Amino acid sequence: MESRLGKGQRRALVEMKIAAYLGRLHAGKLLLWSYLIWYMVISLQYFDPDPTLWLTALGISLIVGIALVLSTSGWPIRPDSLKSWQTLRLFLIPFCVSSYSMLIKDKGCFLIFPPDFKTNAIALSAIGGFLLMVGLVKWRQGTSD
Repeated sequence: MESRLGKGQRRALVEMKIAAYLGRLHAGKLLLWSYLIWYMVISLQYFDPDPTLWLTALGISLIVGIALVLSTSGWPIRPDSLKSWQTLRLFLIPFCVSSYSMLIKDKGCFLIFPPDFKTNAIALSAIGGFLLMVGLVKWRQGTSD
C-alpha cells in the first residue's frame, strides 16, 4: 500500500510513524536515546580514524554481545526469544562503551565529561532538544510517561 502513495503522502506517513514511536517512549528508552546522543556528539568531537580503534571496539562488541545474548536467551540461543532491536542493543552498547573510552583516553576528561564547556554544552543541548521534542509529541498526543 505504501508503494502507491505519493512522495508527500509517504513523508506524512513516516512522520506519523516517528511521532507515534516518540509518543510511546518510556523513561528507560529516553535514557538510552540520551546515551546515544551523548556518544555521538563526543565521538564526533574526538573522532579518530585509526582502524585499530574501531576494530578493537568491534571485537569487544562481538565478545560481550554474544555473552549478553547468551545471558538473556540461554543456550541454545533462541532467536525468537529476543526482539531484533534488543539484540542490536546488546552488541551496540559494548561497541559504544569501548570506542568511547578509547576516544576520550588522555583527553583530560573527568569521568565521561570532556574538559571544555563547549563540548559538554553541545551534548547536553542535543539531549535537551531531543527530550523537548519527545515532550512536545507526548503533549500533543495527550500522553505522558
